Amino acid sequence: MSVSRPAGVWLIGARGSVATTVVAGCAAMSAGLHPPTGMLTETALFGDCGLPGLSSLVFGGHDTLDCPLPKRAEELAAGGVLPHGLPAAVAAELTDADSEIVPGGPLRHDDRDEDALIEAFAADIRDFTARRAPAGTVVVNVASTEPAADGDTLPPSSLYAAAALRAGCPYVNFTPSTGLHHPSLAAPLASSGLPYAGRDGKTGQTLLRSVLGPMFAQRALAVRAWSGTNLLGGGDGAALADPAAAAAKNAGKERVLTDTLGTPVQGEVHIDDVPALGDWKTAWDHIAFDGFLGTRMVLQTIWQGCDSALAAPLVLDLARLMLRAREAGLSGAVSELGFYFKDPVGEGAAGLGEQYAVLGELAARLRAGESR
Repeated sequence: MSVSRPAGVWLIGARGSVATTVVAGCAAMSAGLHPPTGMLTETALFGDCGLPGLSSLVFGGHDTLDCPLPKRAEELAAGGVLPHGLPAAVAAELTDADSEIVPGGPLRHDDRDEDALIEAFAADIRDFTARRAPAGTVVVNVASTEPAADGDTLPPSSLYAAAALRAGCPYVNFTPSTGLHHPSLAAPLASSGLPYAGRDGKTGQTLLRSVLGPMFAQRALAVRAWSGTNLLGGGDGAALADPAAAAAKNAGKERVLTDTLGTPVQGEVHIDDVPALGDWKTAWDHIAFDGFLGTRMVLQTIWQGCDSALAAPLVLDLARLMLRAREAGLSGAVSELGFYFKDPVGEGAAGLGEQYAVLGELAARLRAGESR
């Protein structure tokens, strides 16, 4: 893919903290203001793979909020999420992206049926692609977590996912929300021929679990219990205060342990909303395990980080990889991208080391221009 041809990144939740950090970060790196820390697509692993350049990416999206991106960036800078002075330095890029954000939904009192909403969202994406992104567009869901779908009604994440299919765009679900997993989307997904990836970005606590789980298994240490607590604020904290949304989030965390340890273990993750923390998060894990001759031991870990700063480089990686995958003719679940997700689609290992090796295989195929 020529880096001179603009490629689109359509963000669901385009005025949220993650999306704002993605847009500001891409602009900062394109201008040489900051290095691409945390981006695998800027390392030798993906050299000569034909990925779209960071400077070629253009942004738009759907959101139900009306806070402009420049103002949201200023708020993030005030909270220490973005570097001081960065919102002013990339104000033009933030304003440009904000001009391409359109109202999402379904909003209260909107009486359109599901098909009308899907078509309206797809039309927004098609219009953006036609005007701004001749190299194509990828749709990435970075909106707040929603409860698991119940019944035949499509939740918002699935309406947007269906719109991506209808607009002919590869799709990434960076959240634990239903998205393409709704049963009614199975047929259009299978017939679309589009690549897709997800779900739920692996940014902190689960990233560590995907390293430690294999360690215990490989050393033949018996894990008796693995419990955790998350303290976080911001939009995610508020959304995950809903037990149904928290349950959707925790499913991926539990799957990683079961897959890497080979068996379910006692313990669960508690998520507490602490508004004063803003976009920052503290994740604590308590791991009880048995050693030689049944000696009981404990490992405790603490992960403190900024969700948006952890997520943004992964979103940019995934957007570039999926745009290239579409160009290379890949279709269906891109399971090689499991490295990036708590609950990845398709088949594949759950341990981070194995996932990284498979990611390297994808890089080799993209470099050779191979499809499947």
